[in-house]
Amino acid sequence: MARKEKALAEAAALLVLRKNAAAIWGGRRGRMISTPDRQNAMALIDQAVAAGARRAQACAELALDERTCRRWRARDGAPEDRRPTAPRPAPGNRLSEAERQAVLEACNSQAFKSLPPSQIVPRLADQGRYIASEASFYRILRAEGQQHHRGRARPPARRQPPTSHRARGPCEVWSWDITWMPGPIRGGFFYLYLILDVYSRKIVGWEVHEREAAELAAELVRRAVWAEGCLTRPLVLHADNGSPMKGATMKATLERLGVIASYSRPRQ
Repeated sequence: MARKEKALAEAAALLVLRKNAAAIWGGRRGRMISTPDRQNAMALIDQAVAAGARRAQACAELALDERTCRRWRARDGAPEDRRPTAPRPAPGNRLSEAERQAVLEACNSQAFKSLPPSQIVPRLADQGRYIASEASFYRILRAEGQQHHRGRARPPARRQPPTSHRARGPCEVWSWDITWMPGPIRGGFFYLYLILDVYSRKIVGWEVHEREAAELAAELVRRAVWAEGCLTRPLVLHADNGSPMKGATMKATLERLGVIASYSRPRQ
């Protein structure tokens, strides 16, 4: 019975430790742990041990080795992690200041100023010159703030989003198109000119002709505007980029009627 109560007490203590450590603990093995996190970990482990958990189990709950906890406790509780401030000798193959300047001079020369290091290094090798590796070129340019687009192309321009129209009632936005209809002769077609009210889905005008022409479309739009009484209200007429839709006669008619022309992408 005592063993069962002890096991239950340990399970409860580890559960409380897990919940308390979830907000301040976590990460892979070998990570650098700050001094406040070490102190919090030691306090949580002590609380779990006092509640009935074994120290080894409490340490394992925090992904710590028991020997690590003993080492922290032996060094004045929770010593600071000395890895960030540890002296690190410079590598023997480190570039000198003269070599770094030679890299910058090569990158900014007239021949290579618009090329990335992936092209500069091979071209220098073709000339029998080796200054540094491609990775060193990139690292030096990044340290000097020159690691950006080095081509001669212009930077991308920020364009305004295309204008969109929304119909909240009839006679606000119309859409029209020309549809090919099979004729009585194989290979021959009639052309259906149709204007649709986007809001009400009403066909406000339609005609069938034997050819495509901006003049025919302009006349259909003029009659539809007069028939629907849209002369005194703003109206948007949307279409694709076909030649009848953007013809000079069509544009002149729309301007005369006060109709705003709208086209599919790319919009102009």
